[in-house]
Amino acid sequence: AMKDRAEAQADAAKDMAKHNYEVARDKCKSLSGNARDVCQKNAEAAYTRDKSEARLNEKMGKERAETTAEQMKAYYKVEKERCDALSGSAKDACISNAKVKYHQ
Repeated sequence: AMKDRAEAQADAAKDMAKHNYEVARDKCKSLSGNARDVCQKNAEAAYTRDKSEARLNEKMGKERAETTAEQMKAYYKVEKERCDALSGSAKDACISNAKVKYHQ
C-alpha cells in the first residue's frame, strides 16, 4: 500500500512538473531573441529538476515502504513469540491481535 502511494505521489508530481513546464514555456512565447531562448532553457531546467525530484521521492517512498514492512515483520515475530507463553483461545487472540497490529 505504501509503495502504491509512493508511485501515485510520484505520478502526480510528474504531472504537475509537466503542467508547470507547459505554463512556463507559454510565458516565453511573448519574448523574442535571446530572452526567449533563456526563458525556454530555464523552463526546461525547472522541468528536469522537478522530474528528477519526483523520481527521487518515489524511490525514497518505496524504500521507506520496504523498510517499514521489514520492521513490522520483525516486531510481529517478537509479539508472536510472546504469544507462545499463552495457550488456547488466549494465544489465538494474542496472535490475531499481533497480525492486525503489525499488518501480517
